[in-house]
Amino acid sequence: MPGYEVFGEEERQAINELFELNGGILFAHGFDALRKGVYRVREFEAAFANKMGVPYAQAVSSCTAALRVALAALGIKRGDEIIIPSFTFVATAEAVIQSGADLVIVDIDNTLNMDPLKIDKTITTRTKAIIPVHMMGAPADMEKILSIADEHKLHVLEDAAQACGGTYKGKPLGTIGHLGAFSFDAGKVMITGEGGMIATSDKDLYINCRAYHDHGHEYSTTVSRGEEGAVGEGFNYRMTELQGAIGIVQLKKLDMIINKQRANKKKLMNLIKDIPFEFRRIIDDGELGDAIIFFLDSKQQADKFVKKMKEEALGTKNVPDAMCWHFSKYWSHIFKKYGWYRDSYQTQWKQSSDILERAVALPIMIKMTDGRIAEIGEKIIRIAKEIR
Repeated sequence: MPGYEVFGEEERQAINELFELNGGILFAHGFDALRKGVYRVREFEAAFANKMGVPYAQAVSSCTAALRVALAALGIKRGDEIIIPSFTFVATAEAVIQSGADLVIVDIDNTLNMDPLKIDKTITTRTKAIIPVHMMGAPADMEKILSIADEHKLHVLEDAAQACGGTYKGKPLGTIGHLGAFSFDAGKVMITGEGGMIATSDKDLYINCRAYHDHGHEYSTTVSRGEEGAVGEGFNYRMTELQGAIGIVQLKKLDMIINKQRANKKKLMNLIKDIPFEFRRIIDDGELGDAIIFFLDSKQQADKFVKKMKEEALGTKNVPDAMCWHFSKYWSHIFKKYGWYRDSYQTQWKQSSDILERAVALPIMIKMTDGRIAEIGEKIIRIAKEIR
């Protein structure tokens, strides 16, 4: 995800401007007499909400924090159950754990996102929410997931950490469920170094998010910050003005980033589309073009393919190089501590294992030249012929 590829002079100027305008007040709150009307985090929130077509956005310190704050806003508590997919960055699970709820993990299908057919059988009287994750920039099947959630009166919290700027049936990912969580860390579509955002159209949920991310503050309009009361308990998940300033700049580049990424994916896909392997199923053309993913016939064949890729100085992305962080089968440290799937985690998600252990992901960057794309295509075709 290439936000860092276009990180440069504009971002540096945005940071310097903070010091030039008000001496460098980096806290997003208070200091009203000194900051001369400069509130970059508030500006970033407003610009992001406008971009996503929702009335409310709450900036936070990371997407992990966004998920945790959103779960708190939904009133998730100890003993509740939250459904997540087996293929996601471990942060999705960690946020659920920190909320006190129990993890319920379901298989993915060949979209590499949550398999809607696996959800129903996991729902109990304790189930409170579903967290679909739009992995590697491609949308989950939100129509089916929302239908299931509506039937069972469940909340839907979208994890759009890897999908900022993507759409599903024309609607921005992260704005389709009750809440959406976004990431701006150093490897995402747009970056602020660290940082995240929550988007929602529900005013009450927004107020809950705003309070929880900032020690419960009520955000009074009649008394000072030090004198105001608390909506409820909270924690410190605040974003700094540095991140807000950078986020404003990067948000303006988002469309360009996605357009170039999609164009480069299309070029490479046209070169390798005839290799004799199944490609990831993409259910909507609003995906970001983050990667080209295909499935070999077996794990052994995939291992050979990746070995040859390394010999050709070609990299992969998340699959298979970072599987231990993204596939629940490898989260023994969680299951041994909390008990869920303690005796079954190595064999629990057979459908997911079959898909992921045969998968190879080619990263797509926006600064890939036509020459580099042609080189990658030629090497992939050659390796495919050697493997077959």
